Amino acid sequence: MSRVLNLSAPFLLGFDEIERTMDRLAKAASDGYPPYNIERIEREDNHPERYRITLAVAGFTREELDITIEENQLIIRGRQFDDKSRQYLHRGIAARQFQRCFLLAEGMEVAGAELQNGLLSVDLARPEPERIIRRIDILAKD
Repeated sequence: MSRVLNLSAPFLLGFDEIERTMDRLAKAASDGYPPYNIERIEREDNHPERYRITLAVAGFTREELDITIEENQLIIRGRQFDDKSRQYLHRGIAARQFQRCFLLAEGMEVAGAELQNGLLSVDLARPEPERIIRRIDILAKD
């Protein structure tokens, strides 16, 4: 399902960068490798709302995976290199590289990452934002 965002409405100020980022992410999402899930984890006790991104990265070691946050994007990269010392009679499993980007909302934090049984799980948390109300003084100029 695709969503059409109209961030050029006159009451939405300063969202043009988000619209450009969304366009860039939509183009990058066309590659289906590696497959991934995104799940919401139920809130428990004092824990904030949490999400888990799980990528199927069978054949990748921890050293071949890299997770970074650049501005508000979570970027997961995998780099495998051919072992030139091996001589294959049949090669059905290729050494691949990938990059997956996820746009994070303001305040989202990466809680941790784990690689187990060929699945890379990245946990995200969204703490409750502090409600700030600020009164703006109005100057009178006569």
